[in-house]
Amino acid sequence: MEVYALIGDSGTGKSHRAMIVAYEYDIDTVIDDGLLIKGGCILAGRSAKRESTALLAVKRAIFLDAEHAREIRERLSQENPPKVLVLGTSLRMVNRITDTLSIPRPCRVIDIKDLASEKELELAKNYRDNFGMHVIPVPTIEVKRDFRGYLVDPLKYFLRKKNETRRKVGEKSIIRPKFSFIGKLSISEHAVSQIATRIALQNKGVTQVNKATVIMIEDGVKIRLELTALYGSFLPKVALDVQRDVEKRVEWMTGLIVYDTQIQIKSLETAMEKK
Repeated sequence: MEVYALIGDSGTGKSHRAMIVAYEYDIDTVIDDGLLIKGGCILAGRSAKRESTALLAVKRAIFLDAEHAREIRERLSQENPPKVLVLGTSLRMVNRITDTLSIPRPCRVIDIKDLASEKELELAKNYRDNFGMHVIPVPTIEVKRDFRGYLVDPLKYFLRKKNETRRKVGEKSIIRPKFSFIGKLSISEHAVSQIATRIALQNKGVTQVNKATVIMIEDGVKIRLELTALYGSFLPKVALDVQRDVEKRVEWMTGLIVYDTQIQIKSLETAMEKK
């Protein structure tokens, strides 16, 4: 395995140019800010840009968490890519990442200063510092799986190697992490409970939602529903269908992560009673 390093100060546009560098050196696997990315898809890891503080983001990016590092090592072993591009603020940081992940140290180091002008570096830093804009080198449709509830904008770009006439179209995502987020969107527990109640009532076999409890935790929620079901229904299926439907649709509608959905069937109702 050959390891390449792309280094530069935070906010100078490494992630923005990562796919360009990877394309130039025929690399399809990238390690950036805690994520293992291949061919525009996130294979493993948790992005440092999801962390609530800059300090936690740094710890995530260098794989300080043993479980996080193990996950990446195992997936790298499965994929066994011939080349890997590792992003970091310095060669020391990249070496620490490669040592933690048990892969070779870089055979080639590319400095962001050799790829961008002073003006471009200043512009990138301005967007990072003043607008909280960070780039992840994967398409928006892919990154949304890892960033539910974040503002995500697509950024398309074109790639062309020397002596090539055909161009390749790529896509990146611009996000605003918590530790540099401008503005705030909040959704009350009552609003989430109303959403969950309505979703549950749309499921076959449910006649009434007796109680809906929502607990807000970090960037997500825990939901508990007490239901009245239709007599004669297969209750395990009713509960499972409601559980899956509520989790999926609440996440889609609110952007919040549903960490736990508990369904309790408290009573039964006959078809005649329902009428």
